[in-house]
Amino acid sequence: MKPVPDPTGRLAVSMVVNGRTVERTVDSRRLLADLLRDDLRLTGTHLGCEHGVCGACTVLVDGRPVRSCLMLAVQADGREVTTVEGITPEDGLSPMQQAFKDHHGLQCGFCTPAS
Repeated sequence: MKPVPDPTGRLAVSMVVNGRTVERTVDSRRLLADLLRDDLRLTGTHLGCEHGVCGACTVLVDGRPVRSCLMLAVQADGREVTTVEGITPEDGLSPMQQAFKDHHGLQCGFCTPAS
């Protein structure tokens, strides 16, 4: 379903983020990364280069990796978005997080969620 603008030109979007349905009204040019970080407080999605080169903003959209700094929030309407917070099990680390820990992959901490 295509988002329909409200009288102010903002668009209502609905998506599933980390297994939960999220509905927001957003500006048509709002980035998915900004929606995730600012509106939903999912700070594991980092903004680095803001050109889609560094990969710090990568999330899964319908199971495929996407640079959220290049994707508009309205493009995620009706889709499933998974952030790093969504792949972390409640009782420990995900296999990727465990691999980072086991192989000393945490260098500067830029890619570590929560900042």
